[in-house]
Amino acid sequence: MKAFDSLTEREILALAIALEEEDARIYEDFASGLDANYPEQAAKFRRMRHDEDRHRHRLLEHYKARFGEHVPLIRRQDIRGFVNRRPVWLVRPLGLKTVQKTAETMEVETLRFYEAAAKRATDAGIRQLLGDLAEEERGHAHTAETMSHAGLSEAEQAQAKRLFLLQVVQPGLAGLMDGSVSTLAPLFAAAFATHNSLQTFLVGLAASVGAGISMGFAEALSDDGSLTGRGHPWARGFVCGAMTALGGLGHTMPYLIPDVKTATSVAVCVVLIELSIISWVRHKFMDTPLVSALLQVMLGGALVFLAGILIGKS
Repeated sequence: MKAFDSLTEREILALAIALEEEDARIYEDFASGLDANYPEQAAKFRRMRHDEDRHRHRLLEHYKARFGEHVPLIRRQDIRGFVNRRPVWLVRPLGLKTVQKTAETMEVETLRFYEAAAKRATDAGIRQLLGDLAEEERGHAHTAETMSHAGLSEAEQAQAKRLFLLQVVQPGLAGLMDGSVSTLAPLFAAAFATHNSLQTFLVGLAASVGAGISMGFAEALSDDGSLTGRGHPWARGFVCGAMTALGGLGHTMPYLIPDVKTATSVAVCVVLIELSIISWVRHKFMDTPLVSALLQVMLGGALVFLAGILIGKS
């Protein structure tokens, strides 16, 4: 790697050309990744890409007039002082906040580069060009900062809500329902069969962890999210698996109480709270009438609970 202070004016211009070309391509990647879910934000990044292209054309024209046709290949990673960039533009689906903060960082770094380069330039024309570009990048940095703090339009807010439902609420709710309901039978069967809190706790723990792993993999392998827009499969799998385990552990933890009757009473209360939360989430995010959600969830929970008791007493 070369030190920035060792670069000639020819090398500085070549580096500036490479920087503008790279930034333009990244902004186009941002726009492409945001088109489906945040079209207005995508349009802003395309405008920034057009500006970067104009900067590159101005740099190339000045370079050819001053140094000829050949532009040496000098990239940011060849020069000490630049910050390594994580390739967030390759991730799909793109996270809007991550993209906005990345753009803000990119513009601040480019601004500092032009300011430092202008101070080192001795050729009047090059110094003026770099100084002008520094001022334009200052405006870009302000635009990027504004974008990172600006709110979404109504259409984009509705789209963001839809993505939240698809990528977080739905897999989380599926996991919570499965963990809260499916573990009832083995847990209460163990409680009524063994009359031992510790053994019941171990059964509930095993059932909760096993269900969490199973549901997590099932959700992650269900689809890759490329067509459904449901997000990264492993992120969905983690949410679903974690909520499944949490749903089972909620009514398993009371069996840390030594007295099995007291533990069972507390566990029943926890189950009622869990099922009420599930009903509220379905009402809040899935537009299910609250009474209908309560009846459906409570009926399912009651049937599994009774099955556990009957099996445990047999």
